[in-house]
Amino acid sequence: MRFVDLRSFLTHLEQRGELARIRAAVDPDQEMTIIQHRVIASGGPALLFENVIGSPYRVVTNLLGTRRRTDLVFGGDPARLGERVHRLSQTLMPPSLKSIFKSRRDLLSFGAARMRRVKRGPVLETVADPPDLTRLPVLTCWPEDGGPFFTLPLVHTTDPENGTGNLGMYRLQRFDTKSTGMHWQIERGAGFHFHKATAMDRPLPVSVILGGPPALIAAAVAPMPEGIDERLLAAYMMNHPLDVILRPGTGHRVPARAEFVIEGTVTPGDLRWEGPFGDHFGHYSHAADYPVFRVRRILARRDAIYPATVVGKPVQEDYYLGEALQAMTLPLLRMIRPAVVDLWAYPETGFHALAVMSVRERYPKEALKHTLGMLGEGQVSLTKVMITVDHRVNVKDFTAVSRALWQRLDASCGIHLLAPTAQDTLDFTGSAMNTGSRLILMAIDDGGPPLRGAPPAAPPAPSDLGSDAVETAALGPAFLVVRTRSGLADIEPLRQALMRHPASRDYLFHVIVSDDVPLDDPMLTLWGWFTRFDPLADIYPAGRTVAGNRLIFDFPITIDARWKRGYPKPVEFDLQVEKKVDRMWNTLGLPNF
Repeated sequence: MRFVDLRSFLTHLEQRGELARIRAAVDPDQEMTIIQHRVIASGGPALLFENVIGSPYRVVTNLLGTRRRTDLVFGGDPARLGERVHRLSQTLMPPSLKSIFKSRRDLLSFGAARMRRVKRGPVLETVADPPDLTRLPVLTCWPEDGGPFFTLPLVHTTDPENGTGNLGMYRLQRFDTKSTGMHWQIERGAGFHFHKATAMDRPLPVSVILGGPPALIAAAVAPMPEGIDERLLAAYMMNHPLDVILRPGTGHRVPARAEFVIEGTVTPGDLRWEGPFGDHFGHYSHAADYPVFRVRRILARRDAIYPATVVGKPVQEDYYLGEALQAMTLPLLRMIRPAVVDLWAYPETGFHALAVMSVRERYPKEALKHTLGMLGEGQVSLTKVMITVDHRVNVKDFTAVSRALWQRLDASCGIHLLAPTAQDTLDFTGSAMNTGSRLILMAIDDGGPPLRGAPPAAPPAPSDLGSDAVETAALGPAFLVVRTRSGLADIEPLRQALMRHPASRDYLFHVIVSDDVPLDDPMLTLWGWFTRFDPLADIYPAGRTVAGNRLIFDFPITIDARWKRGYPKPVEFDLQVEKKVDRMWNTLGLPNF
């Protein structure tokens, strides 16, 4: 099944009961966020809002809010796409008539991975020149957002030197009728293009695509190597060429069947204060100066549908998309690094905060080579905590990972702290924007006996640790997590109590989290832990030993993962808006969730 545009995808979903039409009037200012949040939590359908307050256009959200719908966009199991490439690399080398014939079906799929130029398409049905962005139903997702934001824009640029295309997804804050912010982050292709344009002192043409083949959404956030046009990946996923129209002015080839294409430029030195925005780390990201996207015109279908998504605390739509992309890219990773068995960036931590990799080591310390190598690769390079385990460990099972650390983490050679390093722009824990640190934990089976035997005792009752602890829980034998009372200023008494108590002192790590982190929810526990600490600033080992030129940490190691002064606030619904949604719920035609 291939979907050449958003309409064909929606039709397919509706025929299978995967699309709900909402005819009641709904405000894009926070109301849609609350509705989507409830629907995605229950595994509910995509939502087509047909009566949007303040806009003539319809809005579709929650397109990829389940694994089932995400698989549809990938044409089936996402892993099969990567495996096909891996299979070709194995079959065609060395190339021969026999190997080519054997691979003919796989080769045909690559023949479709191209752009096909057409002269006209539905996106040219209307042209708004001058443009008016306020007619578009741009969502304000959270109460303290800096304004309405485009949350599913596909931003297309070309390299000013060689014309290579790039498609990425960067939030755009709508400023007025003709301009938005352009939140280009580090390690993103469009940001590299703008860097070159700045060096050449000339504006960078930009085309923002809304809608079109849903494969474009997945391709735009895929961790593709720099210099490869993500639109080719979308065509590969569709197994069908992407029809494009060459646009005068920008010189861009834009999807002929998009819902909207917004054309304009970003000029070096043209900056404006942008944000804050409730982002996928579940907190508001910091406001800062970002480039301004000056809009020249808007192309649109006559009855265009505006696509949007909502991000925030897990689980949100990006969870399923990230899961699928990891499945697709793993076979490709194994082509480059055959010793790597699996890699999993935890969606509940915002992906970049925690990744676990398993390696089949073929010689001593090979796993460290691959760990350092991965931390130099594209967006994986922004990983804050990388745990490397033996190939027999299930990287998606955090309890199993904890058990591997308990058995194999050697403080004398398995802990590596790197600082300062580049950091995900949205991660707010570092010493400055885009700057932070890395923690590497190595737990590889070297053939020797485990370093430790029986796991530690069950966690102590909070009351045994003093008045600062509210709740305790073990995440496997390596990690003891403690939820603290609200307003705790000094963790030192609690830290000392944890090191003294016979039921807690044997854990390798004591993780202290804030009072808003529920320890009975493993997903939110990982969210509240990994989004709120910087390895350089917030790790307190029981002791430090200098061995030669190395600094060795002693267990137990305390991680202060509380929300701290200076951090942006976590996102929460506005209670009044939530009550309004409660009152209108029965008019939406949705099941009770």
